[in-house]
Amino acid sequence: MNALRRLFSFNGGVKPETHKHASTREPIVPLADLPLPPVFVVPLHQSVGGMPTPLVSAGDRVLKGQRIGGADGNFSSAVHAPTSGLVRAVEPRTMAHTSGLTLLSVVIEPDGRDEWMPTPPLDWRAMEPDAVRSWLRDAGVVGLGGAVFPSHMKLRAGRATPLRTLVINGAECEPFITCDDLLMRERAAAILGGIAIMRELLGAAEVLIGVEDNKPEAIASLRAACAARGDATIQTVAVPTRYPAGGAKQLIRVLTGIEVPHGRRSTDYGVQCFNVGTAHAIQQAIELGRPLISRIVTVAGNVASPRNYEVLFGTPMDFLVRQAGLLEGTTGFIMGGPMMGYRMPALDVPVIKATNCIIASSPALFAPPPPEMPCIRCGECARACPTDLQPFEMYWHARARNFGKVQEYNLFDCIECGCCSFVCPSHIPLVDYYRFAKTEIWDRERKKESADEARVRFEARNERIEREKREKSEKLAARTSAARAQASVADAADAPAAPGPDRQALVAAALARAQAAPTAPGEARATPAAAPPEETATPPGPTAPADKNALIEAAIARAKARKEAAGDAPAAPAATARKERSPEEKQALIDAAIARAREKKQAADSPDKEAP
Repeated sequence: MNALRRLFSFNGGVKPETHKHASTREPIVPLADLPLPPVFVVPLHQSVGGMPTPLVSAGDRVLKGQRIGGADGNFSSAVHAPTSGLVRAVEPRTMAHTSGLTLLSVVIEPDGRDEWMPTPPLDWRAMEPDAVRSWLRDAGVVGLGGAVFPSHMKLRAGRATPLRTLVINGAECEPFITCDDLLMRERAAAILGGIAIMRELLGAAEVLIGVEDNKPEAIASLRAACAARGDATIQTVAVPTRYPAGGAKQLIRVLTGIEVPHGRRSTDYGVQCFNVGTAHAIQQAIELGRPLISRIVTVAGNVASPRNYEVLFGTPMDFLVRQAGLLEGTTGFIMGGPMMGYRMPALDVPVIKATNCIIASSPALFAPPPPEMPCIRCGECARACPTDLQPFEMYWHARARNFGKVQEYNLFDCIECGCCSFVCPSHIPLVDYYRFAKTEIWDRERKKESADEARVRFEARNERIEREKREKSEKLAARTSAARAQASVADAADAPAAPGPDRQALVAAALARAQAAPTAPGEARATPAAAPPEETATPPGPTAPADKNALIEAAIARAKARKEAAGDAPAAPAATARKERSPEEKQALIDAAIARAREKKQAADSPDKEAP
């Protein structure tokens, strides 16, 4: 069946010297045969995602496999103690990265007993898939092919496109690295056990294990294990040896013919890819209950006996390399292969989950690079690029710090395989320029996000201040309105009643009497609404005594009504009332006196009456 399967090809790629034979002559050195180092330095952040939360502090005693860093949310992975011992410190230590930056780490002094905590196996078939994924998250399982992506996130089913094919990456194309090769040779059954679990969680119909054809022993071991399981849905396929055939998109292209375009994921086309080391870690975590605390590491380069070791995380690199016989002239360590690896800032940085190979470099093994020369635009880098990019264009814009233009050329599709640098006749370290551009873009995005967050906080603060001012103003207005309403109610309660209808009736009756009173012959009848004498065309005649008395009574009644309505002073005794009159009463008397004086004056000034 494997012979009849059609294989495809990808563009670009190179064929560097492999340097793999020296480290594959001996089997893997197991954990039991590797001595414990004097101290373990376990970084808490060893995968893509958030920083795990420290679960221990200085002075605590821990057991092997105990969680010392809890997953920070779902997109993270736990970290565990590699051995039993005493926690000496939880502090920043130099991380295994070329930057030389520090990272919060747990420093453990081993007690020599290497005592495991209880690790019961998981009955995963009786559990919900989400519970199994949570178990893998807490077991610290991540991708061991180099990306260290949390595996439980990639094992999610239920996508829009059903998953048809599970691809297992056993290509291991980079020079010097042989850890996956030895793992497939010696532990093929455990790898298949992990593959069965992954296929069940993803619901994949078929499984394709891609292995480069320069690893015949690994291919034979996997095919024998598949035959022993009697599972025809798992196929081991030998693929042509060409770097970087171990890239996920490149291997998917070779095995399935699917080419994943820019901006898309393989899961959009029903394919998911995992490393063989990840499958082995999943089997250990579920069927044996053991969290991920170690991995296979290739030690090669300037050493007496290149070999593969099963190494606990946190082991100092110089301690491990000395087990293989570190030779004189070593100038430093490279973590990873010579094409995609990173030079370590110190010799004692710890082994982490991303460490698949440690190369002891020397001038004889890695000669100093020749001087960089100007780009001649020969196009060799574009022909060697396995992701069909234009490396020389990205180089020019990255060098000019025109990062927006670099992104237009799909910078982040670059897998940093190093093929372009490998073939460049001008010896330009192209990958270094791309890494620089990516770092600058990420830094600017982080700064922009920080500025946006600061702006949002500033606007929220201003809005909160304005809202508090509005609320205070509204509360003050409400209190003022309430006070005014209470004052109005109190005034209405204290005010005397309006003049009753009886008093108004008396006044109306007095006015009616005044109007109905008889007048002298030939004299006009005066009315309360008449205009003053000096303003009338015809002077009124003298007013009758009854008319005068009615007017006076009406004025006095109006004054008393106004006084009682005002209610300013309490009622005085009857005797005092006759002596002390209000201003209104006095005014009424004055008006009456003036009226009488005018009448007398008019009577005196009038012509003599007609004789009888």
